[in-house]
Amino acid sequence: MSITGTSRILLSGSELTSSNVIAFVSRIPRAEMQQWLIALNELLPDNDVRLFDSLTAQQKQLCTLAVVANPDPAELRQLPNLQWVHSTWAGVERMVAELSVTERLPIVRLVDPTLAHTMAEAVLAWTLYLHRDMPAYREQQASAQWLQRPYIAACERTVGILGLGKLGALSAERLEANGFNVLGWSRQQRRLKNIRTFAATDGLASMLAQSDIVVNLLPLTNETRGLLNTARFAQCKQGVSIINFGRGATVSEADLLSALDAGIVSHAVLDVFEAEPLAASHPYWSHANITVLPHISAPTCLGSASKIVANNIKEYFKSGRIPEAVDRQLGY
Repeated sequence: MSITGTSRILLSGSELTSSNVIAFVSRIPRAEMQQWLIALNELLPDNDVRLFDSLTAQQKQLCTLAVVANPDPAELRQLPNLQWVHSTWAGVERMVAELSVTERLPIVRLVDPTLAHTMAEAVLAWTLYLHRDMPAYREQQASAQWLQRPYIAACERTVGILGLGKLGALSAERLEANGFNVLGWSRQQRRLKNIRTFAATDGLASMLAQSDIVVNLLPLTNETRGLLNTARFAQCKQGVSIINFGRGATVSEADLLSALDAGIVSHAVLDVFEAEPLAASHPYWSHANITVLPHISAPTCLGSASKIVANNIKEYFKSGRIPEAVDRQLGY
């Protein structure tokens, strides 16, 4: 998809360019929006990036591009000449779900190498948390119990990674470099150095059966929704630990609670949830064998992300080509 040049519209005696104004459409805290606004306007001196609620009626008509972070679809619909949107997030499942099937607006997701390193760091940190029995020591502290638990070497601990895209592949490599026995699973067969990989339904069952810790980094699609459920937990090792840094809806909440109560799952570290923020009344908060995190495993780095977004926008206005967009069927 491309444009053939900069269109101009004459309004109220003043000539405005459709390429000049870029809308920032978001439901993130306003302070965060302002930070993005400052960064993008510094990096895009030939453009005027503005918050949606500050746009005039004329500017809404002229706007062909929007930068978005969890946007309200109703606001996007008020930009009738919008040609594409650039997300400041890697995950765009919610936006894809909220836009109707008739709205085929190209969505470009953030692809930031920094994000993969941040996620790999988090995967290693919380794998070590489980590997070194930190939940048990936390519980012992609460009862003033001095007890040294047996040490298990990293090479004797098998970690299974669900999802071998950029985030999963680097996380697997980081774990392997730290001595863990690492397995990986993806929809299509992938090959990684020093890491045994699996694919498809049979491969998933085989990987789960061998893993002491299972880390979910899968995107949310029709195929992954509810993937980790009672049937899957039954395929796991007794006492498996779960880390979910992918998407909340990949794990069945009710089935996970049942598996924890039955001792099938020993502990779960959860950073993503079906509804965020997690409701104060949710049973996850008070469950002794769940660690709740407020979606902090891989936050967007404004410094690197804003440069990537700005460079994509500059290239678009230079060449007319929209960067690779999300496949609506796959959801990513």
